[in-house]
Amino acid sequence: MKNVNRRSMLFRAMALGAVSTLPGCDYEDPAHPDIADKFLHAMSAWNDRVQEALFDPHTLAPTFRADQITNPPRFNAFYDISQVPVVDPATYQLELGGQIQDKSPWTLAALNALAQTSQITRLTCVEGWRVIGEWEGVPLGDFLRRIGADTTCRYVSFKCADGYYSSIDMPSALHPQTILALKFLGAPLTPPFGAPVRLRIPTKLGFKNPKSIMQLAVTNIYPGGYWEDQGYNWFSGS
Repeated sequence: MKNVNRRSMLFRAMALGAVSTLPGCDYEDPAHPDIADKFLHAMSAWNDRVQEALFDPHTLAPTFRADQITNPPRFNAFYDISQVPVVDPATYQLELGGQIQDKSPWTLAALNALAQTSQITRLTCVEGWRVIGEWEGVPLGDFLRRIGADTTCRYVSFKCADGYYSSIDMPSALHPQTILALKFLGAPLTPPFGAPVRLRIPTKLGFKNPKSIMQLAVTNIYPGGYWEDQGYNWFSGS
């Protein structure tokens, strides 16, 4: 959280530096107490639009060899590893909502029965570090089509067992490397790495890869996200 606070101060300082160059802008003016935040949010929204426009759904993220996998793997969350939620795989059900024809919940066994794909890709954190891992799971695009999701909608959203939530754009959801991951490093996911189901999307930054997903929805209403609602860029391509 200290790193988050430092980044927040840095972003605000950048925004303050930028607005101070604008004629007639006085950050200390009590009539305009949120000028830095407003400027930052405007720039963030502009950045999202640019990234979304430049995104190519046919361009693949880099893949790597097995001997390049990061060992040991790195845990990362907005809480300590001792606070990781444990979801019982025997009773797990993925709940579905929004613009989906068949909203029947999915058990872990049913998800494992679907065709799987694997990848060795790099996860890039907004804090600057990167790790390479091997992931296996169900292509999200195949799953969305199977449940009758309206793929003309703009967003796919996720809610997690630890209170985390996030959302991605539909073209990124349909990207061939975007998967509902069920395995990590050749074995079923463990709680620290998102058991029983997490999103693995190598075309976006790490915080767009939510763990322990309990709910998935398709919508045209902007769902936001845990970090995005605190000022992070929403699109966040890697």
